[in-house]
Amino acid sequence: MLWNILTYFGDSMLILPTGITLALFMLWKADGPATALIWLITLGISGLAVSISKLLFLAWGIGSSTFNFTGFSGHTTMSATLWPVMFWLISQRFQPDRRRLMIAVGYFIAIMVGISRVALHAHSVSEVISGLILGSLCSGIFLYTQRSRDMRYFTFTPLVILLILPLSLMGFGKKACTQQLIEHIATQITGKQPWTRAKLLE
Repeated sequence: MLWNILTYFGDSMLILPTGITLALFMLWKADGPATALIWLITLGISGLAVSISKLLFLAWGIGSSTFNFTGFSGHTTMSATLWPVMFWLISQRFQPDRRRLMIAVGYFIAIMVGISRVALHAHSVSEVISGLILGSLCSGIFLYTQRSRDMRYFTFTPLVILLILPLSLMGFGKKACTQQLIEHIATQITGKQPWTRAKLLE
């Protein structure tokens, strides 16, 4: 039960709407539209990299049997991209040391999501570690480029509004079908059944 709760913090059904909501709040709180645009590009690149890695394996079997690698862990990658930025955004009123601590909480959530993916046998260790590196790189670059951006801090009411969406989506607990979609695309491209981990490890 605990692993299923943790793993949902990286599900696209939660990540994508929350990521778009963050962009809207960035438009409101930043001193220009650049922050929101860069954030959407960052989130898009993160998701695209995951999708391409999965498609390469499912369509053509491009992976590594040595490292048991079939593509980046999407849950880990996307959580490492989103949650540090989420905590950065809501911690604008804090001093730099406390803000860094809040950002670290975001990365800790991503690590726990990655551990849950291994515990649930959804991904190998190599897929989780590489996903954590990819997502952390994406969020790290975004945070570095925005380190001197003038952002208005959140008062209580906007903060509650910002948190309502992820909390309500977690209440529904509905999972995205992105894996099935990529499998369908792979089948349409090659006309063959998607590759499987078992086939890779034969």
